[in-house]
Amino acid sequence: MSAKTVIAGVGMIPFSKPGKSKSYDEMAEEAVRLALADAGIDYSEVGQAYAGYVFGDSCSGQAGLYRVGLTSVPIINVNNNCATGSSALFLARQAIEAGAVDVALAVGFEMMLPGVPAGGWTDRKAPSFVLEREAEAIQGRFDNVPMAAQLFGGAGVEYQRKYGMKNETFAQISVKARRHAKLNPLAVFREPITLDDVLASPSFFGPITRLQCCPPTCGAAAAIVVSADYAKSKGLKRTVTIAGQGLATDGQSFLDAKSMMTLVGYDMTRKASERAYKMAGIGPGDVNVVELHDCFTANEVISQEALGLVPEGGSEKFILDGDNTYGGRLVVNPSGGLLSKGHPLGATGLAQISELVSQLRGECGERQVTGAKVGLQHNVGLGGACVVTLLSV
Repeated sequence: MSAKTVIAGVGMIPFSKPGKSKSYDEMAEEAVRLALADAGIDYSEVGQAYAGYVFGDSCSGQAGLYRVGLTSVPIINVNNNCATGSSALFLARQAIEAGAVDVALAVGFEMMLPGVPAGGWTDRKAPSFVLEREAEAIQGRFDNVPMAAQLFGGAGVEYQRKYGMKNETFAQISVKARRHAKLNPLAVFREPITLDDVLASPSFFGPITRLQCCPPTCGAAAAIVVSADYAKSKGLKRTVTIAGQGLATDGQSFLDAKSMMTLVGYDMTRKASERAYKMAGIGPGDVNVVELHDCFTANEVISQEALGLVPEGGSEKFILDGDNTYGGRLVVNPSGGLLSKGHPLGATGLAQISELVSQLRGECGERQVTGAKVGLQHNVGLGGACVVTLLSV
């Protein structure tokens, strides 16, 4: 990177079930004000703003940010499916790196409806039509199963065929997620669950049961990104460096591999992480704490391998040895992850960043990862986009 970029402040509101939240514009305002206060920066200092959401009308970002102030700041609305929040951060980081501004804002928010998310248009084909066509060619189509469960459940089935991982091991990820979320007051689901609870919940597809699926959620999160020179000039002492960042979309393997794991983002994750590691000048072995995209337990398994954190086929041992939690080699999703913290699509990536910034500052209390110096964030959206961000102190 040509200019050092740091995060000066983060803000996140408690996530909630659909129907229990404030309006999207109110949530966005609250998260932004929290981030500004955390940074000690006035909104008038923001040179560009990137507002991410998936379900909403055009210029919803303006609706939220106008509540913070009318400063004529350029506001760009971002939609990259589930990778929206971290895509907004990617753009904010690039604005700083390019020297366009000294202060940029990234905010993500979402108001979701109960049940399986549905597209907003009935007069045209969905952007996921190629993805769904390829999945159907590999494993058929199951009209009584939500498409996301078919996709990620199918990836879990493929992983089992390759490496023999047991259903119980997938289920252990949900148990771990709830155990972590118990310590996070911003998470939706904080009640502990047992392995038997997970396995006894209704089956969705392959190894995936209902308690291994993330819930529809409402919420918002934000980050203030500044140049290192600006931070120094203002005496900002609690900054966290964006050491590396990569954004990748699908390559030719999306069509050629005939793999469910590839269709749900394995190759995008690998490519984005390679770019982030190269930019940061570090490797997977340097990472202490991870917030990755566990929309389904199967995706935690394949993502930690695509990120290079675990050898291919090594996830079962990694999980059963407890190396993915406190006292192990890494702490994966100390926030509770998408499975338990919740997954308001546009806000998810920035919520992950909020957690990691707090971890690297040593501000997480009971869920603090001891000695955390390098954090990795992973956010994937089918259709497709994947962002991997490396943070350091």
